[in-house]
Amino acid sequence: MTAPELVLDEGPVTLYRGDCREVMALLPENSVDAIVTDPPYELGFMGKRWDSSGIAYDPEVWAQAYRVLKPGGHALVFGGTRTWHRVAVAVEGAGFEIRDSIAWLYGSGFPKSLDVSKAIDKTRNDLTEIENVRAFLNRIRIDRGLNLKAINRHFGFADNGGGLASTWTTNRSTRAIPTWEQWLNLKEWLGFGDEMDAEVRRLNDRKGQAGDAWHEREVTGVVEAWENRTNFAMTTRDGVARDIALAGTAAAQWEGWGTALKPAFEPVVVARKPLVGTVAANVLAHGTGALNIDASRIGDEVLAPVTRGVSKIGTFEGADGNVTAERTGRFPSNVLLDESQAAELDRQTGTLTSGLMKARTERKPRPGGTIYGADKRNIVAGDTYADSGGGSRFFYVAKAGKDERPVVEGKQHATVKPLALMRYLVRLITPPGGTVLEPFAGSGTTLEACVIEGFNVIGAELDEDGKHIPLILKRLAKPHQQTLFGDVA
Repeated sequence: MTAPELVLDEGPVTLYRGDCREVMALLPENSVDAIVTDPPYELGFMGKRWDSSGIAYDPEVWAQAYRVLKPGGHALVFGGTRTWHRVAVAVEGAGFEIRDSIAWLYGSGFPKSLDVSKAIDKTRNDLTEIENVRAFLNRIRIDRGLNLKAINRHFGFADNGGGLASTWTTNRSTRAIPTWEQWLNLKEWLGFGDEMDAEVRRLNDRKGQAGDAWHEREVTGVVEAWENRTNFAMTTRDGVARDIALAGTAAAQWEGWGTALKPAFEPVVVARKPLVGTVAANVLAHGTGALNIDASRIGDEVLAPVTRGVSKIGTFEGADGNVTAERTGRFPSNVLLDESQAAELDRQTGTLTSGLMKARTERKPRPGGTIYGADKRNIVAGDTYADSGGGSRFFYVAKAGKDERPVVEGKQHATVKPLALMRYLVRLITPPGGTVLEPFAGSGTTLEACVIEGFNVIGAELDEDGKHIPLILKRLAKPHQQTLFGDVA
């Protein structure tokens, strides 16, 4: 690993290029107030190396995060639906308390499901030929004294459990052969002969071609251009679209079956570094330990004054005439919506109405007994408020802006969170004037959110391909940011 490079240290933003573990090692103990981060989901997204390194599960990452976070500080850590349990275990293993989880619901996810019926008809029985190539390549590897990691490193592949090199040689569940270009690279590097060239070329040429049974399906048209993945999945390389499996075939028996659900939510681990003493003592000593409820309330309805009192079972609203100030917005929940999900919820619920309940001047026991937990004094309770609307008014709705995907030289980040969502999250857990740590800065959404919300932020981005740091700098050079620390582009 190379030493972290300080890219930006101006105004509220400190940004490093480098491994987050080494960046956090530079920071003093108990020096940041909150951590809001969107680490890799370790799904191998679009074959990207950064999403299959295993760093999200690395105990050292969360041990360093624990060290630099103040006692009582919260950490919000995004995860994928298939892998977030491993992130949660890693975070908890570092000493954090898992306090809750937040579900971010969105409607823009694309179903990545394999059509089993079409897959059956497209299947080609090339297994024997592929195994011959794999065995040949594995013998060459052994003769040259190379392990799988050396091959992965040569091609720049991630080495998670053997990586792509294992599919070319030893992996029993996933079998593949190199592309023709990769095969030529291997020949030059390892110095073997041409005896397998024709077979590798033939097998590569067959990629994308359908099996024999595919041609027995009904032709539904010819596709001139592949517009999206669904369109692509229905065609062969020659553009002929076939859709309906013939009755009685194996494919027809599995018509309508797939392998995955449409993604519509992402979980966020809500963790906290243990308190020193009580919440009150920790807040006074370190400024951390609690959630900023009022700054994160949902909606703009004005709540009528409420009264509070104490009974045998604890504090309750509407108890003894001790009237508090009006509040705006509802109590925040652990479910967050995007605009499309909010619209769908409102469509399903229709217009709901919360009725106005006038205060009673006196609360009396009901005939035959007393109300459990009720205060026997005369009570003047505040009116409850009345409003109407769809069900989404009970949840925070992250409205995505139009300028949230910076592009530099035609490149942009593949996975970008909505700015409004990240603004809400940093506001929820960060004390006024506090410092947020983002170990996986990506395209810089969390950094921009902190700047807008008035927090300091420290970001780290490995940026192996050299494109993410320019995206962050472009994002931070927006006109509304320049008033804070100048033009950083």
